[in-house]
Formats: sequence, structure tokens, C-alpha cells
Amino acid sequence: MSRKQKMMLTRILAGAALFVAAILIPAEGWLKLVLFLIPYLVIGWKVLKKAAVNIAHGQVFDENFLMCIATIGAFASGEYMEGVAVMLFYQVGELFENYAVGRSRKSILELMDIRPDVANVERDGAIEAVDPEEVAVGDVIVIQPGERVPLDGTVLEGASMLDTAALTGESVPRSVRPGEGVISGCINQSGVLRVRVEKEFGESTVAKILELVENSSSRKAEAEKFITKFARYYTPAVCFAALALAVIPSLITGEWMTWVKRALLFLVVSCPCALVISIPLSFFGGIGGASRQGVLIKGANFLETLARVDTVVFDKTGTLTEGTFKVTAVHPEKMSEPELLELAALVESYSTHPISRSIIDAYGREPERHRVTDVEEIAGNGVKATVDGHRIVAAGNSRMMESLGAKWSPCERAGTIIHIAVDGEYEGHIVISDTVKPDAAQAIQALREMGVRRTVMLTGDSEAVGSKVADELGLDEAHCGLLPADKVEHVERLLKESKGALAFVGDGINDAPVLSRADIGIAMGALGSDAAIEAADVVLMNDRPSRIATAISISRKTHRIVRQNIVFALSVKAVVLVLSALGLANMWAAVFADVGVSVLAILNAMRALRFRD
Repeated sequence: MSRKQKMMLTRILAGAALFVAAILIPAEGWLKLVLFLIPYLVIGWKVLKKAAVNIAHGQVFDENFLMCIATIGAFASGEYMEGVAVMLFYQVGELFENYAVGRSRKSILELMDIRPDVANVERDGAIEAVDPEEVAVGDVIVIQPGERVPLDGTVLEGASMLDTAALTGESVPRSVRPGEGVISGCINQSGVLRVRVEKEFGESTVAKILELVENSSSRKAEAEKFITKFARYYTPAVCFAALALAVIPSLITGEWMTWVKRALLFLVVSCPCALVISIPLSFFGGIGGASRQGVLIKGANFLETLARVDTVVFDKTGTLTEGTFKVTAVHPEKMSEPELLELAALVESYSTHPISRSIIDAYGREPERHRVTDVEEIAGNGVKATVDGHRIVAAGNSRMMESLGAKWSPCERAGTIIHIAVDGEYEGHIVISDTVKPDAAQAIQALREMGVRRTVMLTGDSEAVGSKVADELGLDEAHCGLLPADKVEHVERLLKESKGALAFVGDGINDAPVLSRADIGIAMGALGSDAAIEAADVVLMNDRPSRIATAISISRKTHRIVRQNIVFALSVKAVVLVLSALGLANMWAAVFADVGVSVLAILNAMRALRFRD
């Protein structure tokens, strides 16, 4: 319990003791008023102060104002005990709400407690512990077993296992060796690592993740906007309704005290705390529960959109397949296999695409880039460059060959085919294969069982490769041989045909136009990818397609909780408001409709934090 909560509890207990004393001490007239006024002020002075400050700032109608009017009205009508009781139970409810919200926030902050405290930097032959923000790119840091990786970098020495659970939700540690990258936020489990820093702290993975979680509450869902707007009109409306309830029947019947009491009960019941607190807390809990599963959702609005998804569109490479390409065949026409592979490696030497890297890996050494000039990458087709100052070499798909007038040969082997032409003459092709991710079929099946109506794959790969993957996974549709602009056109068409929301799942870099056009963009394989984190609305901190179903399931659970709270709170309040207006509800019913409903709604909202995969 925080210091603020302890002070609040002390004030409530002191006020309750004074309240009991006021009830037990026999007194009349002014003495009785003073005896009850003391516990009232001890318990409720903060509520009175807040109401006064808000009124001074032009914010008249809120729950503090309602409590003040109701309790002061009770004192004015001689119902001292009821006035103190209402304020006491209201403050007990506030304490519980404060504690519940604090627990939810603490749970999320503990979950996302991935910010490193120090970085051990090698300087002048000694190890110096400094703030991670003071470490520069190129510095060498030492990470001992049990320490959190403070910055993104490359391992220079040592081998170890890294616990990535806080980032990815994965329980299985990840091994790292010299030459491999490490990202901030992971915990070094075994060996000592010497790491060269590749990014400043502000640009590191951990900094970007923390920024996402902290800013997620600023993007409000439609339900939150509705409640905010509802409370803005609801509170003044019930105040005027209570005033009308006190005055109009009294003018007709002359029973002023009876109707004023009913109006005061009406005000107590009408307090909108249950909705104003529980709805944002539900979304906040849903975002926290998702982050525990390695799913970063950038705001409540995206969480709400996820709940409506009925069409999921996938990129292929790196999303449904591993994206780890290997050259499986080299088919030259005139030159030898090594010569064809060398030309392809030279042309692809300036590209960072996984296919380019696989060709270079098959070549066996780094290409001599000084031999390559005038490199031109043609989106969706391939690469063209000048090699050795006189040969125009093109490496790409069949569309590129046709544009050059080179008569290409088809290949019966499954995989991505890279055709090679030199000075417009066809020289052969290279076959590159990728493998489907282990849980990709499971992910498609899980989406279908959740009621996702349509699963579609859009890829720039060939019809043979794309159809093979689609058949293996059981996708509803597959569209192959697409340029980036073609993907956008297909998504536009699917958006019109979709009855709910459309989610596009890609790598967050090459598919940025489609990610931004879809109702919800989901970045796959985002571990350490800044571009993916920036581009998408939802980031899966591992490359498992099955996490898409997890994200949708969490969003739907959160949405159910929000609906439950809205229906429950409004139903109970509506019934008790009518009963209080008819004189059939007492103060205990009014307190339950306010404090009780708030507490139950908050307890329900806290369920959003918990999700079993």
C-alpha cells in the first residue's frame, strides 16, 4: 500500500471512530450537529476541497460536486447520520478504487520493468558503471550473468543464454554467440558477454517499448470517448433532474422535506464513478495483459479494433515462413555454376533483403563491391548493376527478364526463382527456398475457430511457391506475383468486402503502405526491429503467427468486460434512480448503487490483466 493510500486509510478510520462516538454520545441541537460535523470534515474535507477547486476552474458537475450537494443537503435537512455515512462509504469506495488502480498499474509496471539501471562500460582498461543514457555508439560494455542487457549491440566475446520473456512472452531462453546481436531488456543468464553498442539508449529496443506502453493510454477507444462524453452531459442532467424532483412535487404536495430527501438519494445514486474509472482501467488492463504475452498494442483504440477483426491478410516471407532463405539449386545456361553464382552475389551485394543474403551465403565469401557500380533496385522486380565496368547484369524475376527482352527458362523446382541476364542475354537462374513456420498452420486454424471469416496471403513470390504455402496452411485465398502497389489494391478490395475490421500482418518494413492502409497493422518478427515498432499498430515481440490469435482473444475479452461494466452499472443505477424517485430506496441502496457498483465494476475490469494462453 502506498503512502497516500495509508494516509487515506488513517483518515477514514479516524473519521469512522469519531462517527461511532457521535452516534453513542447523547446530544441534541447544536452539540449534535458539531459531533457529526467533526467526523464529516475529517472524512470528506478532500472531497469538499476538490469540488471547490473544480468549481473555481469552471468544472462544476463531477462526482465530488454530487457528493457535496448530497451530504450538505442531508445536514441541512437534519439527517446528520446519513450525511456522514454517505461520505464515509464514498471514501471507502474511493480507497478501494485507488488501491485497485494502483495494483493494476503496478502489475503492468512490474511486467514492463525492463529498463536497465546501469551499464558496465570498458574505459581505459577498467570497468565503469554508468547510466545507460551516457553510453555512446561504439563503446564496449560488459554484461555479467544475472544482469539485464542495457543497450542494443553485437557480441564481441562470450556465449550465453538470454531470457527474453519480458519482451517476447517466450519462456525458452535464446542463445547468443560472438557476431550475433543482443537487444536491451533481456536478462543474461549464464556467461559473461562483451558487447559493442550499436544504438544509443534513446533508440534502443527497450526505450521504444517503454515509450509505447507509457503512451498507449493516450489513444482512447470509442467506448472510452463515449464514457467521457456521456459523463459530461450525464452529471449536469442528473443534477437538474434532482432539482426538479425536489421542487416540482413539493410545490404540488407541500411535502418539501420528503422530496428533498429523495432528491439527495437520487444524487448519491447518479454518481458516474463506476463507468469513468472502470472503462479506462479495463483497456489499460487489456494492454498490460497483452504485453505479458509478448504483444504490444499501441493504444486502446487498436485494442478495440482488434476485437472486430474478421479478415486477416498475411504477407508470406518472414510472416508465415521463416524468412531464412537457402540456395537449393543453380541452373546455368552457358556459364558454369560458380560463375553464375558470383555474378548474382555481386549484383545483390548492396541489398539487405533475405534473398540477397542467401545468395551471398551460398557464394561463400563477401563479394568484391568495388567491381559493382550503377546499382538500381527495381521494386518488386529485382536488381540491375554494372559489373567490371562493362557488363550490365540483372538479377530478378520473370517480369524483369521480359522487360529486358531476355528469353527466360521456367523451373519446375518449388521456391523463389532468381533469373540472371548479362547484357540482355539470359544466363540461367538460381532457386531459393524458404520453410513454413512451425506454428503457422496452428495460427490459421486458431483464427478460423475464433470466427475469423477470411484468411488471405499476398506475396510477391511466384504462383507455384505461393500456392504451395497457401495449400499447406489451409488459407482461404492466395494472390501471388504482386508488387507493393498491387498489395494495397487487394487490401482496398478486401476492406470493402469485409463486414468487420481487416488486419494486415507483415514485417513492418517492406509492407509499410499496406500496414497503414489496413484497419489494424500487425508487425511480425519484430524482436529488435525499430522499423516494425514504428510502422505497426500492434507489435508481436516474437515471430510466432499464433500470437495473432492471442492478441485478438485478449482484445475480445477486454471488450466483453467493458460491455459488462457498462450494462451492469447503467442497469443498477437506472433501477435505483427510479426507486429513489418513488421513495422506495433508502440510503443503503443508494450507497450500493454508487460505491458498491464501482467496486464490482473495478474488480471485473482487473480481470483484463489476466489471460491464459
